[in-house]
Amino acid sequence: MSSLALYRGIYTEERFQQVYGAPQTPESDLAGMLKDRLARGCHCSRAAALHFLQGRLPIARWLPRYRPRKWLLGDVVAGLTVGIVHIPQGMAFALLTSVAPVYGLYTSFFPALLYMLFGTGRHVSTGTFAVVSLMTGSVVERLVPIPLQSNGTDPAEAALLEGQRIGVAAAMAFLMGFLMTGMFTFHLGFLSTYLSEPVVKAFTSGAALHVVVSQLQSLLGLPLPRPDGWFTIFKMLASVVEAFPLTNIAELLISGLCLAVLVPIKEINNRYRSRMWVPIPGEIIMVLLATGICFASSLNTHYNVQIVGHLPAGFPQPQLPALRLLPQVLGDTVALTFVAYAVSVSLAMIYAEKHHYTIDPNQELLAHGLSNLVSSMFTCFPSSATLATTNILDSAGGYTQLSGLFTSAVVLVVLMWIGPLFYYLPKAVLACINVTSLRQMFLQFQDLPELWRISRVDFAVWVVTWLSVVVINVDLGLAVGVVFSMMTVVCRTQRAECLVLGRAADTEIYRPIKENSKCFEIPGVKILSYQAPIYYGNRSFFRDAVSRLVGLSQEREPYEDRGPEIKMHISTVVS
Repeated sequence: MSSLALYRGIYTEERFQQVYGAPQTPESDLAGMLKDRLARGCHCSRAAALHFLQGRLPIARWLPRYRPRKWLLGDVVAGLTVGIVHIPQGMAFALLTSVAPVYGLYTSFFPALLYMLFGTGRHVSTGTFAVVSLMTGSVVERLVPIPLQSNGTDPAEAALLEGQRIGVAAAMAFLMGFLMTGMFTFHLGFLSTYLSEPVVKAFTSGAALHVVVSQLQSLLGLPLPRPDGWFTIFKMLASVVEAFPLTNIAELLISGLCLAVLVPIKEINNRYRSRMWVPIPGEIIMVLLATGICFASSLNTHYNVQIVGHLPAGFPQPQLPALRLLPQVLGDTVALTFVAYAVSVSLAMIYAEKHHYTIDPNQELLAHGLSNLVSSMFTCFPSSATLATTNILDSAGGYTQLSGLFTSAVVLVVLMWIGPLFYYLPKAVLACINVTSLRQMFLQFQDLPELWRISRVDFAVWVVTWLSVVVINVDLGLAVGVVFSMMTVVCRTQRAECLVLGRAADTEIYRPIKENSKCFEIPGVKILSYQAPIYYGNRSFFRDAVSRLVGLSQEREPYEDRGPEIKMHISTVVS
């Protein structure tokens, strides 16, 4: 068997750069380097201007290439279907945000139109989202609580209270849009990577449970304030149990019948969606039926059923939100911004991978940022991409962002002419729509067995995040999940395994040497594999592991005659 011996000198990094490497840039040339880079970035030409326009306004890139014969029918059908779903869900999520239902319709109109102009996800539907509405509603309830004797307030006082509430929600939308636009300017889209997939899924599942519990008062017809602070789920459950004898039987029956219709329709849509041209619009059917029945039987006067009330036609006058509220909502809005962006980008990436195209995560920051900034001036609350309507948009055959135009057109028709007809819509129906829209979030529990098999560390992150969100609170639970996830990364890199590699017999393949393995060390050579980057946090562990595996002693006598130095070359595989 032939052998090959290699001899080379041993270099430090500094010595190697001196002999072979390019000279480092002096500090005196740093200003010149920055000046040259700035000059190249500011260079203007027709091609550069067109490229910049297409990058910041994606509709200018995809609209000229649009294929009407192939894509238009699919976009029209998908857009109209999503628009029909947006109507009841927008009003329902406004109830979750603790504002009047008409503001949910506003929030379903403007973001869909603006994302069509600036978004890069072809199958993303934007508007009201349960988790975002829940987090916004908790701030609204804290800053503008409903008086205990709210039933006796006069219309002027009720209108003032409603104006204050939507003022808080619009201020949060404005600040969220400002933060996203700032993140886009500084290319900070990578920050969403700290919200790992287990954290996002566990957070949305835990927040879904918060949504269900918060809707119990509307399902049962109980006028209860929404609790604030820690352990909100348990506080709400205690309040519901205490006030259960005051349940409105009529609203309980409405809720039961509504759930009995919506849940099977959801299951049918999910099970047979490949065979159906468009999904069954169960929500809008229930809205129309419940409105007609309540109007015909006067349930609001005879049985004290809570109804939506007046929905003004048209749009509000554009105005700046109450900027004085920004310091009070800053902390909550920062958390809300990361959650909304993480959910939106995750959805966009999932469907981009499914349909074989790419998105620009940084441009998504601009799209959602401008959507919230502009929408806040029309008294909208924070918006993001939505799970349910995005899934419907894809299954209904949408091809491009143009479907958002038809979605907005449906909502526009309701706002201009049909909205006042929903005066007698029971709020219990909207609460049922909120509950049934969370089906996908609860189904994420099915991923846990597979996650356990793939990575028990990620499984632990999922469980810790979910328990933190459910037991403590939505905002603080998310922070606990993110911190715990980052700590697992630190621990995995700090305590990474260092292995000795051996060559498999009659091959050039190297694998870790274990008991009963057929991999053997090369005589006189130690090949080590360290499964982590080497940095200050694990350097001592790495040094100890290398010394133990190679057989070096780290203790040296101060006056020991060391004799000739023994030079060893250790090859490490860092991954």
